[in-house]
Amino acid sequence: MQSNDVRMLLHCAVPTAAAGAVAAVAGGVFAGGQGVIGAAFGAVIVILFMGIGLTVLQWVARSFPYLFQAMGLMLYTTQILLLAVVLAVFKNTTLFDTKVFAFSLLGTTLVWIAAQARAHMKAKIMYVEPESSKGNGPAVQGSKP
Repeated sequence: MQSNDVRMLLHCAVPTAAAGAVAAVAGGVFAGGQGVIGAAFGAVIVILFMGIGLTVLQWVARSFPYLFQAMGLMLYTTQILLLAVVLAVFKNTTLFDTKVFAFSLLGTTLVWIAAQARAHMKAKIMYVEPESSKGNGPAVQGSKP
């Protein structure tokens, strides 16, 4: 992983973890211990799903740049579907408060997306990879004296 990839991941994960902590406190206030567990579990799920997705997307951008847009659309669709599956699986659980879990998923997902958009706008990413200057490029053309 390149340093700008790690920086992008940190700029997304840190605000999301902070939002998860706020959600855990709010869940504790409104739903007790089960609310704290639900909010923390929701934040961890979002950080894992979105972190893995961002890592995969950055790998695709380096390896297969012509697939970047299609992979991005497929990846975000898959993430939303997986989050829906997680919601369906834990629909009737008694391990934690499901409403706090769902609101934590929603809130931390929105924070991740906003942080990712901000990090991408602030990143200094080259649009074109510069040619190497090893001298194996085309010779300078011009008239010979």
